[in-house]
Amino acid sequence: MLVSNLIQPLVLLLAVVVLTPPLGAFIARVMGGERTFLHPLLGPVERLVYRTLRLQPDREQTWKAYGRSLLVFSLASIVGLYVLQRIQGLLPLNADGFGAVDPYLALNTAVSFVTNTNWQNYLGEQTMSHLTQMAGLAVQNFVSAGVGLAVAVALIRGLTRRRATTIGNFWVDLTRGVVFVLLPLSVLLASLLMARGVVQNFNARREVTTVGGATQNLPGGPIASQEAIKELGTNGGGPYNANSAHPYENPDPITNFLEMLALLVIPFALTATYGRLVGSRRQGWAVFAAMAVIWAGMVTTAVVAEQAGNPIVQRAGVDQAAAGGTSAQAGGNMEGKETRFGIGASGTFAASTTGTSTGAVNSFHDSYTAIGGLVPTAHILLGEVSPGGVGTGLYGMLVFVLLAVFIAGLMVGRTPEWLGKKVQAREVKLAGLAILVMPTVVLVLTAFASVLDVGTSSRLNEGPHGLTEILYAFASQTNNNGSAFAGLTGNTAFYNLTGSLAMYAGRFLPILAVLAIAGSLAAKEKVPAGPGTFPTHTPLFVGLLVSVVLIVGALTFFPVLALGPIVEHLIQATGQLF
Repeated sequence: MLVSNLIQPLVLLLAVVVLTPPLGAFIARVMGGERTFLHPLLGPVERLVYRTLRLQPDREQTWKAYGRSLLVFSLASIVGLYVLQRIQGLLPLNADGFGAVDPYLALNTAVSFVTNTNWQNYLGEQTMSHLTQMAGLAVQNFVSAGVGLAVAVALIRGLTRRRATTIGNFWVDLTRGVVFVLLPLSVLLASLLMARGVVQNFNARREVTTVGGATQNLPGGPIASQEAIKELGTNGGGPYNANSAHPYENPDPITNFLEMLALLVIPFALTATYGRLVGSRRQGWAVFAAMAVIWAGMVTTAVVAEQAGNPIVQRAGVDQAAAGGTSAQAGGNMEGKETRFGIGASGTFAASTTGTSTGAVNSFHDSYTAIGGLVPTAHILLGEVSPGGVGTGLYGMLVFVLLAVFIAGLMVGRTPEWLGKKVQAREVKLAGLAILVMPTVVLVLTAFASVLDVGTSSRLNEGPHGLTEILYAFASQTNNNGSAFAGLTGNTAFYNLTGSLAMYAGRFLPILAVLAIAGSLAAKEKVPAGPGTFPTHTPLFVGLLVSVVLIVGALTFFPVLALGPIVEHLIQATGQLF
């Protein structure tokens, strides 16, 4: 059973390996301004956007101007989405007659979708109108992913340019990423999902009679279109509260595989984009390998832990079997999982959605074993760089590359170099800022929520499991993941406000640090590689990079993880559950 459950993630990884070179090459051409096979169809759309915004595509920006444009666009998006939620009761395409969204919840949701987090403190099918879902949430699914892609490309430009003062044009990068990359892929995936039975309509909820004679409300809505960009854009916010566990969003194992592939394919493909744009494909494959090693380790741990089942229940099953009964959890821990997916697909989805910044779920993480639940929690806390979100995963991992290069330079006793650029104090300080923002926000807010009544009153469980629920919530929001461990009532004024702060800081402070790194590197002259230059495309460097990611995560979060899922696992040996 365990071997069969590990076959699917292996096939998934092979599919990603096959798709990475062509998709990465295509994205490189698009973001480099080259003509592609889609330009005859979508080129007029791109030019229309430029004319509407009165943009000059060839006019580039400094990193500060790039950052200002990004912040202004994002702030305007938050305001617009907030207003749309507040007035949705007065607008059309509201078949179920939903009224205005609560102010605190509307703020949290607006910040959530604009920051590519898609944390949901609401019931989608009972809160948002079709218009809000399409014109508000789905639109932000596109543009928030486009923002991450734009920042990643800006950082790569900083690495490749010499004595430059500019790193590109934010508006051009955003437009190209959305029009030529995210939109066509979403149309393709939505068509495939509709062919497999995912709902796509404008219907209100319908009351039907079941075979047993009971009544049930079946929701409708434009689901397939939002499901596609939800996964491809590493967004994660589902139209329904059950997310990808809902049969209308994810009907069968085939759609489940397509959704997992969709949430992984662009982040991994961007490593090939990186390799092409810096002129060395081996550089891209080195970053790919580091991401894949961490992802594979997390998937394997989750699947093995869930297949082993809950040790307390397993011991009870052994005793029951000895007495002539049936053993408990003979097939592993299926609690909180859909039978149409099973342990393998559920564990793979859980590790993949938290390794990216997607946040979609097809199972109930709160019902995982202590070690199984540790995987999605720890995967988020590593910074979501394996492979991370659209753009965010690549620039997050490249920050770790910079740090690894600096450490390697210290080892050989010379100024570290990265692709011909000397890594100096300014870049290292900015990298440290980009890395430390997330743990600072997560640990501070978790500490407050763990001791204040307004925080602890929302827990479902006591003890270490309750701490994990709170930790996961802030880790998910600060890392702009959006998945919920569940078990925590997040729709309160306290969690809506603190969550909004966590999402905003976790998104934009690292982005500003990354853009500053890009500007600093772009202004440098390239130096030729020498005998002391540490190569950044070898297996040795991949090992160093993986070690840096794991060590930084372990040093930062081991104490709180020890108080949460680790101690919960150890206490289970005494027969105690939480």
